Amino acid sequence: MPTLPKLPASLLVGLGILASRLSGLARNKVFAYYFGDSDLAGAYRAAQRIPNVLQNLLGEGALSASFIPAYSRLLAEGRAEDAGRLAGAIFGLLCVAVSALVALGVALAPWLTQVIAPGFTGETYALTVRLVRIFFPGIGLLVLSAWCLGVLNSHRRFLLPYAAPTALNAVVIATLLLFGGRPLEQLVIWAAWGAAAGSVAMFAIQLPAAWRAAPPLVVSPRPDFAPTREVIRNFFPALVSRGVAQISGYLDNILASLVSPSAVGILGYAQDVYMLPVSLFGLAISAAELPELASATGEREAVAAQMRERLARAARRMSFFVIPSSVAFLALGGSIVGVLYRGGRFDDRAATAVWLTLAAATAGLRAATQARLYASGFYALGDTRTPLRYALARVALGAAGGAAAALYAPGWLGLPRLWGVAGLAAASGAAAWVEFFLLRRALQRALGSITTNGLELAGLWLCALLAAAGAWAATALMGASFIQPGLTRWLADLGGLALYGALYLAATAILGITPIDLRAAARRFL
Repeated sequence: MPTLPKLPASLLVGLGILASRLSGLARNKVFAYYFGDSDLAGAYRAAQRIPNVLQNLLGEGALSASFIPAYSRLLAEGRAEDAGRLAGAIFGLLCVAVSALVALGVALAPWLTQVIAPGFTGETYALTVRLVRIFFPGIGLLVLSAWCLGVLNSHRRFLLPYAAPTALNAVVIATLLLFGGRPLEQLVIWAAWGAAAGSVAMFAIQLPAAWRAAPPLVVSPRPDFAPTREVIRNFFPALVSRGVAQISGYLDNILASLVSPSAVGILGYAQDVYMLPVSLFGLAISAAELPELASATGEREAVAAQMRERLARAARRMSFFVIPSSVAFLALGGSIVGVLYRGGRFDDRAATAVWLTLAAATAGLRAATQARLYASGFYALGDTRTPLRYALARVALGAAGGAAAALYAPGWLGLPRLWGVAGLAAASGAAAWVEFFLLRRALQRALGSITTNGLELAGLWLCALLAAAGAWAATALMGASFIQPGLTRWLADLGGLALYGALYLAATAILGITPIDLRAAARRFL
C-alpha cells in the first residue's frame, strides 16, 4: 500500500492555525452579532486580555523559546531519557507557577482591572472585574496547553496543538447560541464561562498525545537537572521579552479605554483580523523553523550557513503571503470586515471604524511577521536577550506614539475622538518596523548576510496591487448595479475577496515569482 506524502511542517502548522482562526472568526461573528461595538463587548475584551498575560508570558512564546531548543537538542543527541526528565520537570514547575498565579489573579482582579482599563467606571468596571475572575482559571489551563505544544512540536507533530483552539471556540459558540435569548448583561457572563469550559476541552485533547509522544516522563517541580536549569535560565529573558511585547498590547488597551469602552471592542475586532496573517504565516513558519534551526549541527560556519539558508527560504514564503494580506487589508478591508462581522448589532458604522483601525495597523504587518522569524533565529542560537532589548525599544516607541495618536491627534486634526484608535494602531505598526530592522541587523552580524531578492518583493507588491484593483472594481460594479444589504451584499464581498486571491495567484504564476510549488502542494491533498 503506497504511503501518503509527508506534509511540510510549516503547512501543518498553517493548517492547524487556519482551523483555529476560522473557528475563532466564527466565534467572533456570533459574538459581534449579539454585542456589536457596545460597552459590553469592550468589557469582555478587556477582561479577557487581563488573564491572557499568563498565556502570553508563560505560554507559547517564552516556553517555545527556551524549552523547544533544549528538548529538541536532547532528542537529536539520542538522550531520550534526559528529554523525558526535562519535559516532566518543566510540566511540574508550570503546574506550581500557574496555580499560584491564577489564585493571585482572581484575588487581585479589581486592581488589575483598574490598571488595564482605567477608563472603565460604574457598571462597566464591576462587570469587567467579574469577567476577569471567570477567565483566569481557564487561561491557566491554556498555559499547560503550551507545554503540550512544545513537546508535540519537538516531535514534529504540528497539526493537533495548533488546531486545538478550535475546541475552545466551538464551546464558546455553542454557549452563545444556547443562551442567546438571555439579556445581554447575562449573556456576556455565560460567554465567559463558555471560554473557561473551552479551555478545559483544549487542554484535554492535547495532553494524551503529548504524553504518548514524549519519552517516559518524571514529573517533578525540582530544578536540579542541568538541562532544566538551562531552560529556566533562558526562560526568564524570553519571559521578559514576551512580557515587553505584551506590555505593548496592554498599553494599547489602556489607551483605547481612555478613548471610550467601545473603542476597546473596535480595537479587539481589528486585532483579530490583523492576527490572521501574523498567525497563519508569521507564527506558522517561525514555529516550524525553530526546531529545525535548533537542530543544525556541525562547525560554527556550517551551522551559520544552514541557518542563513533556512531563514532566507522562510522569509520568501512569508512575504508571498503577507504582502497580499497587507494590500487586502488596505484596499478591501471593508469587504473583509463586512464578511466577518456585519450583522445584528454590528452595523456599517462599526464596520467602518474597524476597517479604519485595521488599515492603520497594516502599516506594520510585514515587519511584525518577519520579526517573529528573526527572533526564532536568536532562540535557536540560545540567545533570548537580544530579542528582549529590541522589544523594549519597540514598546517604548509604540507607547509614546500611541499616546499622542490616540489621545491628542484627533483633537489637533479636528477628527472624531474614536479615530484615535486608528492612530494607536498606526503607531504600533511604525514601532514594529524599528524592531524588525534592529533584529535583522543583529542576526546578520551573528550569521552573515541573509539574502533578500528585492526584485521579487517588488513583483509581489505589483501583483497584489493589480489583483486588488481588479477585485475592487468588480465589487464596486456589483454594488452599484444590484447588490442590496443582507445576504447578497455578503456574497458580493466574499466573491470580491475570492477574485482577489485568484488574480494574485495567477499574476505571480505568470511572472514566475511563486516561492512554493502550488501544484505540488495541491497534489498532497488529492
